[in-house]
Amino acid sequence: MRRIGLITTAVVGAIALMLAGSASAVILEKDTFHDEFSDRVRDFCVDGLTVRLDTTVDGRFLVRRQGADQLAYYQEHLKIRQVITNVATGEFVTEVDTVLSKDHRVTNNGDGTLTITVLATGNGTLYASNGTAIARNPGQVRYKILIDHNGTPRNPYDDEFLEFLGTVKGSTGRTDDFCVAIVDAIG
Repeated sequence: MRRIGLITTAVVGAIALMLAGSASAVILEKDTFHDEFSDRVRDFCVDGLTVRLDTTVDGRFLVRRQGADQLAYYQEHLKIRQVITNVATGEFVTEVDTVLSKDHRVTNNGDGTLTITVLATGNGTLYASNGTAIARNPGQVRYKILIDHNGTPRNPYDDEFLEFLGTVKGSTGRTDDFCVAIVDAIG
């Protein structure tokens, strides 16, 4: 009977620790944003193709401290709509991307740097001017980056990007060549 009591106490204690760990996340900042911009690009995908890019970005982000070390974790949701127009002909395609990227794991390396494994998942679809989908890129990737935390591992606001450390997991979805589809549609 005493053994069952000890097991029950251990299980309840473990559950309490799990709940306390998840409850200890501290939100540092969260917000939404909207941006619109245009750009002209020469030799887009191929030599001789000049396009105008009209882009709209809507997003929201969250920065929070979590885990035993209370390191900062970043998360962002984006909806990007880009109209790509051949300036010579006026023909266009529209690319719509929905992306979630978030810090999957943040590791304090003990040498003034953080290694961050980022998970990025979402869907990209390219549409012809008549609304027909002509290329897709759904899926998920994971990659690592190296950050200098400037002596403050818990403060993300003074961090500096140092290096892209590589892809941990390549795209899990279909990866159509958007350049080929764009050139076929408007080139």
